[in-house]
Amino acid sequence: MRSKLGAHTRWANCDDRTAATEPARKAFRDRWLDQVDPDRVLPAAERAMRADHAMRAHMTRMALASAKARARRLGRAS
Repeated sequence: MRSKLGAHTRWANCDDRTAATEPARKAFRDRWLDQVDPDRVLPAAERAMRADHAMRAHMTRMALASAKARARRLGRAS
């Protein structure tokens, strides 16, 4: 409940949500860029494409784990 209260208060007093969340979005993007090319030797377009695939692989891995957990919870084989 405290978290919800804090979140609602934060966004109720925020004029520009996009600007407020930009640092977090940048850090999220940078995580994938650094993972696929930590030395920054690839061309920018290649680096961005690989980062996108790394992020999609991560999200797919999480979705698969979630589906398996739901199946176990419902007593079905995965």
